[in-house]
Amino acid sequence: MPTELSQRLVELFRWSDPGPESSHLVSDVSGWWRDPYVLAEIGPALVAPFRAAAPTVVISPAVTGLLLGPLAATALGVGFVPAQKPEDGRQPPGPTTWAQSTPDFRGRRVTLGVRDKHLGPGDRVLVVDDWLATGAQVRALYQLCAARGAEPVGTSVVVADCPPQVSAELRVRALLQADRLEP
Repeated sequence: MPTELSQRLVELFRWSDPGPESSHLVSDVSGWWRDPYVLAEIGPALVAPFRAAAPTVVISPAVTGLLLGPLAATALGVGFVPAQKPEDGRQPPGPTTWAQSTPDFRGRRVTLGVRDKHLGPGDRVLVVDDWLATGAQVRALYQLCAARGAEPVGTSVVVADCPPQVSAELRVRALLQADRLEP
C-alpha cells in the first residue's frame, strides 16, 4: 500500500464519543470519503493482495461496505454484490439466501442476505469491509458463499482489530492495524 494512503487514512480518522449511554467510542471514517486521493487509491489498495486469486466478484455488508465494495470491484474489473441487513429496512427483492452472524464485539447477531441470482457456483469471492474486530459478519458472508456454491478467496479490510488466529482463519489483509488509530 502506498505510504501516502496509509498516512492519510490515519490523519483523516477520528474517534467519536456518542455519550454516557455508550460503553465505547465510535469510529468516524467520514474524512476518508471526503478526500479524493483516498477515494482513488483505497479500492486498488484493498484488492492488491488478492489479484493473483482472481476474484470474480466482491461482496460487502451494508452500510460502509456499500461504498468500499464498489471501489474494490471497480479496481478489479469485476461485479459487486451487496449483503443487505433486514434491520436497515431494505429487503432484497426476489429469492435471497440469509445467514446470521455469531455475536459481534457488541454482542449483536447480524443477519445478512444476498440475492440468489447474484452469487453462485464458480464465483470466487473477495469480501471487503471497513473494519474487522471479531470476524462475525465475515464468517456469515463466508456461510452465504458456501450456501450458494461460491468460494471466498479472502477478506480485505481497511482496519483490522482482531486476534491473529481470526486474521489467519479468514485470510484477512488490512491496510491498517487498529493500534495506529488509538484515541
